[in-house]
Amino acid sequence: MDSEDRFIDIEIKVAYQEDLLQSLNQRVYEQQQQIDKLEQTLLALAQRLREQPQSGGIANDRPPHY
Repeated sequence: MDSEDRFIDIEIKVAYQEDLLQSLNQRVYEQQQQIDKLEQTLLALAQRLREQPQSGGIANDRPPHY
Protein backbone atom coordinates (compact mmCIF):
# COMPACT_ATOMS: atom_id res chain seq x y z
CA MET A 1 0.00 0.00 0.00
CA ASP A 2 1.58 3.25 -1.06
CA SER A 3 1.21 6.62 0.61
CA GLU A 4 -1.56 7.75 -1.77
CA ASP A 5 -3.71 4.74 -0.87
CA ARG A 6 -3.12 5.39 2.82
CA PHE A 7 -4.10 9.03 2.35
CA ILE A 8 -7.31 8.00 0.59
CA ASP A 9 -8.12 5.56 3.41
CA ILE A 10 -7.58 8.29 5.98
CA GLU A 11 -9.83 10.68 4.04
CA ILE A 12 -12.55 8.03 3.91
CA LYS A 13 -12.30 7.42 7.65
CA VAL A 14 -12.43 11.16 8.38
CA ALA A 15 -15.50 11.53 6.16
CA TYR A 16 -17.29 8.72 8.05
CA GLN A 17 -16.32 10.24 11.39
CA GLU A 18 -17.59 13.67 10.34
CA ASP A 19 -20.88 12.11 9.26
CA LEU A 20 -21.17 10.22 12.55
CA LEU A 21 -20.37 13.35 14.53
CA GLN A 22 -23.03 15.32 12.66
CA SER A 23 -25.58 12.56 13.32
CA LEU A 24 -24.71 12.49 17.01
CA ASN A 25 -24.92 16.26 17.27
CA GLN A 26 -28.37 16.20 15.66
CA ARG A 27 -29.53 13.51 18.08
CA VAL A 28 -28.24 15.44 21.09
CA TYR A 29 -30.03 18.56 19.82
CA GLU A 30 -33.31 16.63 19.43
CA GLN A 31 -32.95 15.11 22.89
CA GLN A 32 -32.34 18.54 24.42
CA GLN A 33 -35.50 19.85 22.77
CA GLN A 34 -37.42 16.89 24.20
CA ILE A 35 -35.95 17.51 27.65
CA ASP A 36 -36.96 21.18 27.44
CA LYS A 37 -40.56 20.21 26.55
CA LEU A 38 -40.70 17.70 29.40
CA GLU A 39 -39.40 20.31 31.85
CA GLN A 40 -42.10 22.75 30.72
CA THR A 41 -44.75 20.07 31.15
CA LEU A 42 -43.43 19.20 34.60
CA LEU A 43 -43.46 22.85 35.66
CA ALA A 44 -47.03 23.26 34.39
CA LEU A 45 -48.17 20.16 36.29
CA ALA A 46 -46.42 21.31 39.45
CA GLN A 47 -48.14 24.69 39.15
CA ARG A 48 -51.54 23.02 38.73
CA LEU A 49 -50.92 20.91 41.84
CA ARG A 50 -49.98 24.01 43.84
CA GLU A 51 -53.19 25.75 42.73
CA GLN A 52 -55.47 22.91 43.85
CA PRO A 53 -56.90 23.12 47.35
CA GLN A 54 -54.87 21.18 49.89
CA SER A 55 -57.81 19.92 51.95
CA GLY A 56 -60.62 18.05 50.33
CA GLY A 57 -60.65 17.14 46.71
CA ILE A 58 -61.44 13.96 44.91
CA ALA A 59 -59.16 11.77 47.02
CA ASN A 60 -61.21 12.48 50.20
CA ASP A 61 -64.70 12.39 48.65
CA ARG A 62 -66.84 9.35 49.12
CA PRO A 63 -67.61 7.45 45.94
CA PRO A 64 -71.20 7.85 44.69
CA HIS A 65 -72.16 4.23 45.43
CA TYR A 66 -71.94 4.77 49.22
